[in-house]
Amino acid sequence: MSAHGYDEQRRAEQAYVAGLYARLDAERAQAKDRYDAALRDKGDSPMERDNAVRALGREVRRLDVAEGGLCFGRLDAVSGERTYIGRIGLFDESNEFESLLLDWRAPAARAFYVATGARPEGMRRRRQFHTRGRRVVGFTDEVLGRPDGGEAGTDAALLAAVNAPRGDGMRDIVATIQSEQDEIIRLDHPGVSVIEGGPGTGKTVVALHRVAYLLYTQRQRMERQGVLVVGPNPAFLDHIAHVLPSLGETNVVFATPADLVPGLRPRAEDAPEAARLKGSLSILDVLNAAVADHQRLPEEPLTIALADVTLRIDTATAQWAREEARESGRPHNEARAVFAEIVTYVLTERAIARIGEGWLTRDDTEAWEQLRADLIAELAENADFTAALDQCWPILTPEGLLAQLYSSPRRLAGAGADPALWRADGAAWTVSDVALLDELVDLLGPDKPVDDAADRARKAEADYAAGVLDTLISREDLMDDEDHLLAQDMLYGEDLAERFLERDTRELAERAAADRTWTYGHVVVDEAQELSAMDWRVLMRRCPSRSFTIVGDLAQRRSPAGATSWGAMLTPYVPGRWVYRGLSVNYRTPAEIMAVAAKVLAEFAPEVPPPVSVRSCGVAPWSRQVTVDELPGAIEEFARAEAQRAGTSIVIGPPGVPGTVPASATKGLEFDAVLVVDPQRILDDGPRGAAELYVALTRATQRLGVLHHGPLPRSLRGLTEIGAARQLPA
Repeated sequence: MSAHGYDEQRRAEQAYVAGLYARLDAERAQAKDRYDAALRDKGDSPMERDNAVRALGREVRRLDVAEGGLCFGRLDAVSGERTYIGRIGLFDESNEFESLLLDWRAPAARAFYVATGARPEGMRRRRQFHTRGRRVVGFTDEVLGRPDGGEAGTDAALLAAVNAPRGDGMRDIVATIQSEQDEIIRLDHPGVSVIEGGPGTGKTVVALHRVAYLLYTQRQRMERQGVLVVGPNPAFLDHIAHVLPSLGETNVVFATPADLVPGLRPRAEDAPEAARLKGSLSILDVLNAAVADHQRLPEEPLTIALADVTLRIDTATAQWAREEARESGRPHNEARAVFAEIVTYVLTERAIARIGEGWLTRDDTEAWEQLRADLIAELAENADFTAALDQCWPILTPEGLLAQLYSSPRRLAGAGADPALWRADGAAWTVSDVALLDELVDLLGPDKPVDDAADRARKAEADYAAGVLDTLISREDLMDDEDHLLAQDMLYGEDLAERFLERDTRELAERAAADRTWTYGHVVVDEAQELSAMDWRVLMRRCPSRSFTIVGDLAQRRSPAGATSWGAMLTPYVPGRWVYRGLSVNYRTPAEIMAVAAKVLAEFAPEVPPPVSVRSCGVAPWSRQVTVDELPGAIEEFARAEAQRAGTSIVIGPPGVPGTVPASATKGLEFDAVLVVDPQRILDDGPRGAAELYVALTRATQRLGVLHHGPLPRSLRGLTEIGAARQLPA
């Protein structure tokens, strides 16, 4: 194509895209007007108005996020049909809703991502736009169905994206999704999908685009329940937080495993052995035994002094009551009612026999039952009886029970727990404790009686509303008019009371994050190899439908309680309902850096093939030996040099080294330049040190440097050694 022809076509594409933006502006203005009108509307019920406001608010946000990169490509079919592909769908309402822009998630858009020269999918050409704001500054054409039948190479748009400087967060890849990624995004599997890939393979962003695809195809269910995205740390969640909103999806809760119980947010981690013990399913036996340890029998009879008689709760009575309560299958706190019922029955039987001796028999049913009712009421108000129940079957909280367990060697031994779980400050929660506390919520049940207080309040409101109804229907002007539809024909007092209840106007994500009982329509778990078996129990409770996208790399596991195989972790929950997909192409890490990281991988996981990089950066990774005194200056020199460049940088080192962050805090993140400090100490820091070093080396997208005191680890000895900091590669 001549330069003149290219410019002419670019102007034509600019005119078409400008028309799309004009339609977007019009739809956005209409949606905003409808949203404002819904806010002012007083005609509908509060619930109907709230639903309308939420729905229109989502529509306004969906149209707003389409602003950036609204249209990014075009497909030309062999039949001559031309289709434009973009972030959302736009239609010409005046022309039988003709499609002007096809949503990237629509089935008809799939060819844009998967068509190749060998398999053109009925397409003749794929055109990708290069845009700046609303301007089309250029385009790249790829002719499909070529005579040689060859596969297309790496496209220019993809290379431009992966070579671009990194910003503050992960970007969506909607315009550059590759064929192997698209297959996973559109995977038609209702259960659990495991996506495994090495560093830089795009598994995280693929999982997020899969969520956007599922929200598009299953919107009604997904919008009602929302999506939970679980990541390894807050920095990672901040990094990915913009991807789904940029795709128009906001009903998403982002959390780390430490955030899954509302009100708790520990960040401290246990020592490896304690973390392993807490993450194993064997801790369930410990928790059950710890609960049972609080269901005690009295060593001596407990005295209950009533007005007319003094009673005693002996061991045999308490044992019978305990057996009945345990066999009820109820959580501990709810089973207290069973325990109390049995004890009350025994005590009232004994009391009636003594009080009624000589004048009352069981044949006098009415008197017998009246005396029983009086005694039950007296026991309910008796401080000695309440204290006896508290001694034998106390109300427990998850935090209280676990703190007592950790701080008491006696309780730990009684529960069959490893002494490594002991700590003086039992309530200094760690990340591993969250799963245990969540488990205890179900083992214990509510720590406040689920009695009739709320029901009584609702009944009072209903009674008041019924009085309002009585007033409405007692008006004299309606008394003799049989043709009027009266208020009581339309609703009951409870219905009217319901209309005056305070509505929860929070967005779904905010409500879900604050509600431990909320269940999600889908859950994404990133860095899933780090989750323990107990963590998985928490997540399975949050998604009874077992609809999961699981992302991870077993070779990068650092947690001693993490997964060693996907089957071992998932089969107990979803036998036969999980599928595995692998990603093998590295879009992030250039070949020069991946060659270095691959040597580390080969030493600790020789059976795992490294991902294949699609590009080179032209800059060789380097190393520099420094003394301890020279280290701070060398780090500062690196930071100053990188500050002059576009993009991001980070210094990664072993724990405790000033000016560095540990590799574990960078999982899932990417930076233009990375400086790794003292790699030998990273290797030596525990059994998963090699995996930590592998993570550190694979965070860089352009430049990698290494500072070391002593000799380099064997796997890094091929690095280009430089002298002074001023010799840092450009």
